[in-house]
Amino acid sequence: MINTSECPIETVIHVLGGKWKPRICRHLIESTKRFSDLEKLIPAVSQKMLTQHLRDLEREGVIERTIHPVVPPKVEYALSDYGKTFIPVLEVMSIWGQNHIERKPEEPAS
Repeated sequence: MINTSECPIETVIHVLGGKWKPRICRHLIESTKRFSDLEKLIPAVSQKMLTQHLRDLEREGVIERTIHPVVPPKVEYALSDYGKTFIPVLEVMSIWGQNHIERKPEEPAS
């Protein structure tokens, strides 16, 4: 867990920081996914990094991991109820990111 004396923004960055965590959460907003689904949706992530980020998100309570007792084992990931409280933040981040991509940098003053 994180140090509770950190500022709130540092806490968000700690919990959801990393190249792949926001993408994982974005895909889990849509629906429950299996590990292989996430691999296909985020092809640049390695299995090791995807596993690590999923474990981190699960440990922080953002996602839930469900193991179905079948052969072969079926494991699914979904946003937890707590993780769903982050959806509005992701939506605002998405809007800000799109605006940033589309903005034209100001010309430097001469």
